[in-house]
Amino acid sequence: MIERYQTPEMKILWSDAHRYAIWAEVERLALEAWETLGEVPVHTAQRLREALREKPIDAHFAERVAALEAETRHDMVAFTRTLTDWVDTTMIERYQTPEMKILWSDAHRYAIWAEVERLALEAWETLGEVPVHTAQRLREALREKPIDAHFAERVAALEAETRHDMVAFTRTLTDWVDMAEVDRYLHLGLTSTDVVDTAQNVLLVRAHQLLDAALSPVLQALRRLALAYKNTPAVGRTHGVHAEPTSFGLRFLSFYAALTRDQARLTKAGEGIRVGVVSGSVGNYAHVPPEVEAHVCRGLGLIPEPVSTQVVPRDRHAELLFALASLGTDIERIAVELRHLQRTEVLETQEGFGQGQTGSSSMPHKKNPIGLENLSGLARLLRANLQAALENVALWHERDISHSSVERLFLPDSTTLAHYMLERLHGLLDGLVVREDNIARNLDITHGLVYSQRVLGLLIKEGLPRNRAYDLVQRSALASWSSNQPFLDGLLSDPENPLGRERLQEAFDPAWYLRHVDTIYARFGLGQGSAGKAQVEIK
Repeated sequence: MIERYQTPEMKILWSDAHRYAIWAEVERLALEAWETLGEVPVHTAQRLREALREKPIDAHFAERVAALEAETRHDMVAFTRTLTDWVDTTMIERYQTPEMKILWSDAHRYAIWAEVERLALEAWETLGEVPVHTAQRLREALREKPIDAHFAERVAALEAETRHDMVAFTRTLTDWVDMAEVDRYLHLGLTSTDVVDTAQNVLLVRAHQLLDAALSPVLQALRRLALAYKNTPAVGRTHGVHAEPTSFGLRFLSFYAALTRDQARLTKAGEGIRVGVVSGSVGNYAHVPPEVEAHVCRGLGLIPEPVSTQVVPRDRHAELLFALASLGTDIERIAVELRHLQRTEVLETQEGFGQGQTGSSSMPHKKNPIGLENLSGLARLLRANLQAALENVALWHERDISHSSVERLFLPDSTTLAHYMLERLHGLLDGLVVREDNIARNLDITHGLVYSQRVLGLLIKEGLPRNRAYDLVQRSALASWSSNQPFLDGLLSDPENPLGRERLQEAFDPAWYLRHVDTIYARFGLGQGSAGKAQVEIK
């Protein structure tokens, strides 16, 4: 249609970009339907929608389809390939950290594959099966021409033809370095999983290192908050109802303890995944001797899998996913507590609120705990991915590839999400606003009812039978609830109460409830004092 006769509305409607956006919506709805039938992992369609919100289909997308269609001679093939590259649904950019994005990139993965192949060549050289210096020359060639995004694109293009990622990789690598010895001996005696599983575990070990590094400052922030508020009396709540006074800092110490357990679980799982396998098609070293496996693993900082079939047993991966799910759940526990403490009627803590930040499009007064809510939501994905990891453990005979497709999603996603969550939690803890005025207000808001158990203990000590003392205290407590009058006044006016004002007032001292807090802190090597308080914003 020539421009003269186009209306703006029809021009947009019939544009290539809009047409491809509708195609993408059809594909997304189909994925959604397959999810309900159990044929596609849950959240796949949702993640595609989120990816296209982050990066909408536009004229540039249409140009890429046109370029690929000129090569494939098929518009739908060109569209689907462009769409998969466009969204990169391994993880939407909103939740990617720069370190994890690089770690899980195709180019980096292929670089690790190449290193596995190089080390195998090196081992074969020592056994006299490959000409000397072959591995060295491959290393030098890859230094001259490193594996990059262009290499990954060439693998993807060849995989579309071969339908086999390892075949596409080895062919691309031999063309990339253009060496006769590599062309002849690359992948000698190996099967795909020898390379893929070993390299994948290298990536998981490195991912664990990134997670451990991100966890340390979170622990430091929780330790600082625990020390800052160790001696601050606050109301403790059970079932959401005011219970007794406690240390405000103890909740942060409890979180600190939980995350140290998560750190230990991650360390154990990280050691469990630090294995490699170069044992051939059914794991019995028929075509590749154990010496090759030992050399490859040593070069990568791994140990050989003691018994493999063809694959590394997937209970190792499931253990790692459990550690990540547990970490996510404890992060959610922190988030839920702080969200409750930010409720208007509580308001003991608040998320930091930046200059120029808005809390609502319609209510200008709002300060919402959006970061904490974000963490609560992402924890659900970590737990959901654990289910998939557990289902990957049982494979057919020596192996099948039913685990492969889902691992391509949940291994990068879970490690990346956990890394993002740790970094975001660290920022939220560092910027946390603690309202000590409201902590004190809430401790007294029930007019002394939170001291009922100590009053009960004093009455029993005075000689009253427990049931009689309990009835006396409860009678005064319920009257205080209904009349909104001080609990102490009700006790003093009860004719059955044998205690005078001075004796009763002993029960209303919040410091009494904190007298063993030092003992709890000492279990974590935290002595007396409240170092770090000045670093926390206090109102």
